[in-house]
Amino acid sequence: MTIFARLLVLLIATTSLPALAQTKSMAPGSAILMFIFFVMLTLGITIWASKRTKTTKDFYAAGGGIGGVQNGLAIAGDYMSAASFLGIAGLVYMSGFDGLIYAIGFLVGWPIVLLLIAEPLRNLGKYTFADVASFRLQQKPIRILAASGSLVTVIFYLIAQMVGAGKLIELLFGMQYEVAVVIVGVLMTFYVTFGGMLATTWVQLIKAILLLSGATLMAILVMVQFGFSFENLFAEAVKVHAKGTAIMAPGTLVADPISAISLGMALMFGTAGLPHILMRFFTVRDAVQARRSVFYATGFIGYFYILTFIIGFGAIVLLAAHPEYFSNGALIGGTNMAAIRLSQAVGGDMLLGFISAVAFATILAVVSGLTLAGSSAISHDLYATLILKGERNEEKEMRASRIATIVLGVIAVLLGIVFENQNVAFMVGLAFCVAASANFPILLLSMYWRKLTTRGAVVGGSLGLLTAVVLVFIGPTVWVDALGNKEAIFPFKYPAIFSISIAFIGIWVFSLLDNSATAKAEQAAFDAQFVRSQTGIGAADASEH
Repeated sequence: MTIFARLLVLLIATTSLPALAQTKSMAPGSAILMFIFFVMLTLGITIWASKRTKTTKDFYAAGGGIGGVQNGLAIAGDYMSAASFLGIAGLVYMSGFDGLIYAIGFLVGWPIVLLLIAEPLRNLGKYTFADVASFRLQQKPIRILAASGSLVTVIFYLIAQMVGAGKLIELLFGMQYEVAVVIVGVLMTFYVTFGGMLATTWVQLIKAILLLSGATLMAILVMVQFGFSFENLFAEAVKVHAKGTAIMAPGTLVADPISAISLGMALMFGTAGLPHILMRFFTVRDAVQARRSVFYATGFIGYFYILTFIIGFGAIVLLAAHPEYFSNGALIGGTNMAAIRLSQAVGGDMLLGFISAVAFATILAVVSGLTLAGSSAISHDLYATLILKGERNEEKEMRASRIATIVLGVIAVLLGIVFENQNVAFMVGLAFCVAASANFPILLLSMYWRKLTTRGAVVGGSLGLLTAVVLVFIGPTVWVDALGNKEAIFPFKYPAIFSISIAFIGIWVFSLLDNSATAKAEQAAFDAQFVRSQTGIGAADASEH
C-alpha cells in the first residue's frame, strides 16, 4: 500500500461519519459529508500534483506557469482567512460600522502591492522575497534576517490559524480540540510535502471559489429580507442592536488616534510584507502576469469584504429573531460564529453545512500557504546559504524543504495545542506588525533606494523586528489580557507606528553612516538592478543570486 493510500485510509477512519455522528455536533450531516468530500478532493489534487513536482521550481513556484487570473484567485484565497470571514463579520455584528476599519485596512494594502511591489518583485526574485532583498547586498546576513522575519511572521500566523481551526471544528463537528488540530496539521503537511506550490495553489483556488460563492449567496439571502435596500437594513439594525445609533458611527473599536493610525499602518504595510503572499508572484511566468494577479486579487478581496459587511449587519437583525442561538444574552460560540449562525438562519441546515465546510477549507488552505512559505525560508534562504554555502543542489534543497515542512507541521500542532485557551487575536496583529516592520522596509528600500547598504538593512530590519515583538509583548493584549497583569508597560495595542518608523530610520541612518568599500559597491549596483526591476531585462535568465 502506498503512503497516499495509507493516509487516505487513516483520514477516512479518523473523519468517518459514524465517528462524527457520535459526538455532540452543531453541524448537520450535510456539513460532515461536505467536509469529507473536500478533504478527499484536495488529497486527490495533491497526489496529482506530487507527480508533477520534480524540481525546486516546481516545489516553490508551481513551475512558474500559473496564469494571472488563476494566481489572482489563489492570492485572494491565501488572503481571505477565517479571521477575515468569521472575524470581520463578527466585528460588524458586535460593533457595526467600525468593523469596516478592519475590512478597509486589509484591503488598502493591495494598491501598494500593485504599484510598488508586484512587478519589480517578479523581475528580481526567484522563490522568496529574500532573493530580492539580497539582490545587490550581501547574501548571508540579508537572507538570515529575511528568513527570521518570515519565520516569526509565519509561526505567529500559524498559531492563530491552528487555534482558530481547532476551536471551529470542535464547535462545528463536536470533535475533541486536540484531534481537530492534529487533522489540520496532518493535512497541511501532506499538501505541502508532496504537492508543493502546485497542490497549495489548487487548494487555494477551490477554497476561494467556495468562499466567494457561499458569501455571495448569504449576502443575497440577507438583502432579500430588506428589499435589497441598505437603508432598510441599517434602519432595522439600529433598532435591534444594544448600541443603537452608535453602530453607525466610528470609535467603538479603536478609540484613540495613535491606535487607529498604527492599526492602519500594520494592516496596510503588513500586507506587502507577508511571505506567503509575496511567494505567489513567483508562480507566474513574467511581471505582466504578476501585475494582473494583483489586479484580480484586489477585485476579489474587495468584493469579499463588501459581502462580510452585509453579512455582519444582516446578522445583527436576523439573529435577533432566533433566541435559540443565544445563552445568557450572548451568542453561543462567541461573536466569531455570527456568520455561521446567520447561514443557518437564512438558509437552513444545507447552507449551514456548506458554510461550515467552507470555513474549514479556508483554514486548511491558509495554513498550507503559510507552511510552504516557512519551509521555503528554511530550505532556500537558510539551508542553501548556510549549509550548502550557495552551491546549487536541487535534490538536497528539495529534501530539506520537505523535512522543514514536516517539522513546521509538528511545531504548528504542538503550539496550537499549547495555546488552546489563550487569546490568539494578538498573534495575527503581531504577524502583520512583524511583516510591516521587518520585511516591508527592507523589501521596499532594496528596490527603490540607491543608498541602501547591507549594514543599514540588517541593523534597521533587526530593530524593526525586535521593536514589534517587544512592544506587542509588553502591550495590553499580551501583558494584561494574556499574562494577567493589571497595567500594560506599553499603552497601545498596535505598535506598528513606532516599529515601522524605527525600522525606516534605522535603515536610513546606518546606511548613510556606512562609507565602506562594500557599501559603495552595493550602491553602484543599484542602477543595473533598477533597470531590471522596471523593465524585466535579464529576468528571463532566472536569478541565480
